[in-house]
Amino acid sequence: MRILVIEDDARLARQIIRDLQLANHEATAANDGAEGLRAALRDPPDLIVLDLNLPGMDGLAVLENLRNAHSTARILILTALDAVSDRVKGLKAGADDYLGKPFAMNELMARIEALGRRAATPTAADLLKVADLQMDVQHRHVSRAGQPIALSPREFDVLQVLMQEPGRVFSRTELCERIWQREHEYDTRTVEIFIARLRKKIDSAFDQPLIQTLRYVGYTIRDPALAAGAR
Repeated sequence: MRILVIEDDARLARQIIRDLQLANHEATAANDGAEGLRAALRDPPDLIVLDLNLPGMDGLAVLENLRNAHSTARILILTALDAVSDRVKGLKAGADDYLGKPFAMNELMARIEALGRRAATPTAADLLKVADLQMDVQHRHVSRAGQPIALSPREFDVLQVLMQEPGRVFSRTELCERIWQREHEYDTRTVEIFIARLRKKIDSAFDQPLIQTLRYVGYTIRDPALAAGAR
């Protein structure tokens, strides 16, 4: 993968770059937020390791600018700001994963590899459809009623799991296992954040919502017309 590390601690950035290169990744670094944003937009990487406490433009602003520019890079936040509120804020802004400092380098590498596997995992169906919502898996494109919808990579992953089995109810734990693969590393409440983000992008402008919550059970996506016919 082509990876950009946006980190103002030069020693830590060098260590991360070295380990990424040893793992056969192409890695470069930027030392402040504005420089990192320019680099990410000029030559889009596959994945970004992003610190939040950056000089000039902070990491959260970098993240929001990237998502507003429809960047499809997977973004892993790496920061000392590890309170639940900070994690929620980063995930809501469009991050795909979050690792607090201090951290073990092998865990960072494992999380990067996991994000890479999700990007490369093929699917049996190239085109998924639920009502007027369509997903082109190969080109990672989503549209509803013909209107394109910009999703972050992790939002795409969650939606893909739901659309592969429309009508099936997934618990938060099962979604964690499908998306993050190692359940114990993640708070299942994270799923709620991504579902909320998907609802805002997919359902908020339409009278018929597709993503449904079954209280105390989980989440599903279904065609309202089919659901009405089944009653």
